[in-house]
Amino acid sequence: MNDYVVTVNSTVDVPKEWLEERKVPFIPLKYTIDGETYTDMLGLSSKEFFQKLREGKMSVTSQINASEAKEALEPFLKEGKDILHLAFSSGLSGTYNSMRLAAEELQEEYPERKIIVVDTLCACMGEALLLYYVLKRKKEGKTIEEAAQWAEENKLHVCHNVTIDDLNHLYRGGRVSKTAAVFGTMVQVKPMIHMDNEGKLQVIGKERGRKKSLGKIVDRAVEQAEGWENDIIMITHGDCIEDAQYVAKQVREKMGIHNILINNIGTVIGSHTGPGVVAVFCMGDKR
Repeated sequence: MNDYVVTVNSTVDVPKEWLEERKVPFIPLKYTIDGETYTDMLGLSSKEFFQKLREGKMSVTSQINASEAKEALEPFLKEGKDILHLAFSSGLSGTYNSMRLAAEELQEEYPERKIIVVDTLCACMGEALLLYYVLKRKKEGKTIEEAAQWAEENKLHVCHNVTIDDLNHLYRGGRVSKTAAVFGTMVQVKPMIHMDNEGKLQVIGKERGRKKSLGKIVDRAVEQAEGWENDIIMITHGDCIEDAQYVAKQVREKMGIHNILINNIGTVIGSHTGPGVVAVFCMGDKR
């Protein structure tokens, strides 16, 4: 059995150290803000980035192109390793298609190697949660095909429960409709969002008040996770750690899960959500 490496895009939004510890290379997207272009995970800190957004600066993101993807993947093939890439949702970015095209070109050049690209239909720590369980399969000795098959069969069981302060950032980035964005202008009304089965963000409701919205995303996770073995819950936030910690407390109390990974949302995903976003990710029956 050939050795294989699992790679991801920077949109997994876990700490770089978390990926390095598990020997998972990431292929970053980029963003431009205040006239400067930065690399996701390697550019501005979360504090610096969200401060610029709060000052009214706009951040524009760019997908990975096929040549960049090819350049990032080829060194692993030269080392004699196969590649399983878990790509950022095709419902939100053309990155998956670029990764797929790069894989097809590389497969012709390295016919003895295996290159599998999975469209995760996930974003942010939803991608990270899928990665977490794929790495467990790899550690158990599963082949690249078995790990990829598990990812394909379970990616729609990765539940994304999100609340944000307003929808204007998502609307400007073309991720939600103008009609949906009206929610974002209503005082104290906090939109509730999830990732649908096409890997797109959908507004599914609203709650009046921040605490109610934070409680709601946990309640949805509780309902979705019933009957599932969740050995970790992941929580992301847009520079609002106290709210994320409140959600973590609710998770411990309502789900009985104490293995919780909390991290700031990344600069690329954060470009579209804005500051104040909080999301909880779990494995569940359906999204």
